[in-house]
Amino acid sequence: MELKNKIAIGCLVQWYEIEMIEEYLMSLRNAVHEIKNRENIIIDFCLNINEDLEKLDTTKTTMNKISKRFDKMVHDILANCSYTININELKIHTIADYRRDFNDHFCDEVDILMWGESDSLIPKQTFQILDNLHEGVKNTTPKYIGFFGTCKMWDKSWEILEHPEFSVKPFIENDTKNWWSLKYNMSIDEMNSFNDKVVDLDVKTTNQLKFNGCGLVISSDVIKSGVNIPKSVFFIHEDTAFMNNCLVHFQGQLPQYIIKNILLVHNRKHHKKRLYVLGEDDIAPGDNGAARKLHDWYVKSSDLCQKNAYSLNAQNKTYTWDDVFK
Repeated sequence: MELKNKIAIGCLVQWYEIEMIEEYLMSLRNAVHEIKNRENIIIDFCLNINEDLEKLDTTKTTMNKISKRFDKMVHDILANCSYTININELKIHTIADYRRDFNDHFCDEVDILMWGESDSLIPKQTFQILDNLHEGVKNTTPKYIGFFGTCKMWDKSWEILEHPEFSVKPFIENDTKNWWSLKYNMSIDEMNSFNDKVVDLDVKTTNQLKFNGCGLVISSDVIKSGVNIPKSVFFIHEDTAFMNNCLVHFQGQLPQYIIKNILLVHNRKHHKKRLYVLGEDDIAPGDNGAARKLHDWYVKSSDLCQKNAYSLNAQNKTYTWDDVFK
């Protein structure tokens, strides 16, 4: 298939995700290889090797080895694809920072933006679906948000995003065994088993925005209109802040198109997600929440970012990293 529109997909990779990122790269390669004019796809990476927050256990590896390994993986897996890799070492650079910069930088170069994520698997149909979606709506709703189907989520408020085969399943807290579970680690082959049998897309539309950051699709006109992740959200909850900005800016008139029956995988509790971090050896693999909560800065910064995200227009203090570390 040839794309009529240009698409940029960007992903921040933390140094401690080096053992996990290959699966994302493989899924990205599979999607790109469906496209003939690959020059219409911009693939962007930022490898964050800064240690101001988490420290590397140098008895296990070195940052130089991690950087070289990432570069080789991208080169080998994404051969014949156009990509850029930026290295961040000198300052704290979070998912909020990266996605804000990605939106701002590429909105003038492409028609469609997509937030990649290191623990995600994107469908091989991704780019052709996004291209067709944009062609179908750009003359009537050039400003829109998009999202693919996802697994069984926490409560019914997320049901509109759930893949139909997942939505009918029960939510079981801490379930890692069942394929529909929030905490199950799914493979590319398992994802394909759902997506390959789709004949007709099931696309839902809502103005009641609901999404997370993994695989979020944004028409570039949304960013050009002035909406982005606010700088007050300096760490996480960037997806919530972006959504709240969209709601305020467009006053409930921004459509969200949900491709319900095409599954995008988010392996939130991947057992290789936080490796080589100093002081986290006693945490069970995949228990990312417990690992992060070992660090006082994480608990405090998460709380302050959440306060900022839900008070964008309120007359209250805007918290920063200075408030985390003081």
